[in-house]
Amino acid sequence: MIIDTHSHLNFNAYKKDRDQVIQKTLDQDIWMINVGSKYETSKKAVEIAQKYDGVFAAVGLHPIYTASEFVKIKTDPEEGDFVAQEEKFDKEKYLELAKSDKVVAIGEIGLDYYYRPKTKGRLQSFKEKQKQVFQEQLELAKELNLPVILHCRMAHQDLIEQLERTKVKGVIHCFTGTWEDAEKYLDLGLHLGINGILYKMDLEEVIKKAPLEKILVETDCPYLTPPEAKTFRNEPIFIKHIIKKIAEIKGEDYEKVESITFSNAKKLFNI
Repeated sequence: MIIDTHSHLNFNAYKKDRDQVIQKTLDQDIWMINVGSKYETSKKAVEIAQKYDGVFAAVGLHPIYTASEFVKIKTDPEEGDFVAQEEKFDKEKYLELAKSDKVVAIGEIGLDYYYRPKTKGRLQSFKEKQKQVFQEQLELAKELNLPVILHCRMAHQDLIEQLERTKVKGVIHCFTGTWEDAEKYLDLGLHLGINGILYKMDLEEVIKKAPLEKILVETDCPYLTPPEAKTFRNEPIFIKHIIKKIAEIKGEDYEKVESITFSNAKKLFNI
């Protein structure tokens, strides 16, 4: 058994064949957690999860939507069809979604400084707004006793400092930091999420040194497609390529990596 701990079958990329993709994935004994990026996609993730055994959901507000008053970016067409408008974090709405027993995490939440304002004053306000909303969602996770799925891009130091003040259980999705960053997250009891980003950046040291018991496997589909898949759109079934690559780097059997990462996910997300 395998659990793709971070997929986005709730995105527009699958609107034409979502049910077929899910069914063929389940037929290969691969479960999945569809992760929300805002209220709309969080709600869709819950709706999908309620239809299938082996499909779960995470609900949360992605940092690109929490401070977009300071920087305008266009939503990826694979996710939606409009400019990313700022969304106020409405705790009560997310609490209502989290009533579903298929919701296993709050996410994806965190900090993202990739697209940012150029002036010092606006940059500071931009960062503080993201931190504020991130903190509110950390508190929600603690209130619900749920793990978090953390997004971090070009913000590791700020994220680590905030997590040191508010300790939670969870995973650093799509880990992109150094081994020194990884050690700090591991010291906080967090897991590292490994996906197709390993084909784009050198994560060999991190994967070699990180305990297998603290690694989760994910696709982040429809993004970060492994080259072995030989297709543009990523899908949960391609998670096997990630497991194989981790096994090669760590010098372990494929079956061992599959078994332990499955156990890790079941335990963290209480599945």
